[in-house]
Amino acid sequence: MTETAATGGARPRRLLHTREVVCRGYVREDGLFDFEASLRDISANGTDLYFKQVDAGGLLHGLRLTMTIDADMQIVQMQAHSDTVPTPFCGESSAFYGQLEGLRIGPGFTQRVKERVGGRKGCTHLTELMGPLATTAVQTVMALRRETRDLAVELQGDAPMPRPAVYNTCHTYRQEGQAIQVIWPDRRRGVA
Repeated sequence: MTETAATGGARPRRLLHTREVVCRGYVREDGLFDFEASLRDISANGTDLYFKQVDAGGLLHGLRLTMTIDADMQIVQMQAHSDTVPTPFCGESSAFYGQLEGLRIGPGFTQRVKERVGGRKGCTHLTELMGPLATTAVQTVMALRRETRDLAVELQGDAPMPRPAVYNTCHTYRQEGQAIQVIWPDRRRGVA
């Protein structure tokens, strides 16, 4: 089936592959956080693989990660699930993701994940899924923290305040950028 492109000057194109990634974050009554991530690779027209045939609209990959972290962003439980995979051997790597327990989500996290389950040690797609899962963890914990703070009060006054967590994390929040000047003006910098 050919469709007209939404961008790029209306050139005809044909869908071959879809990847869906969905991540959800939950806070638990005991103060821990649960996360679920799923990855689905869908073949638009079907395909022949070494170990199986995938029909049009069928799954090449149906993978899931479930993770529990504490308030300090440390992984306390980690599980990988290979529900639909292209070979009968792919599921063998799922057990290795338990090795991520004890890691703390923060700077250097992606590299530490790759050291433990990257390359031949794990599944390429499950390891890639750890990135969006970690970002979902950060966003979920920050959402809970935002529920209990008043940004208008934080931005008022002249008393020193701690460096914001978003400082130098991207172009918008670079140290010389306008956004940082608004949320952490020079007059507020220093040891609180």
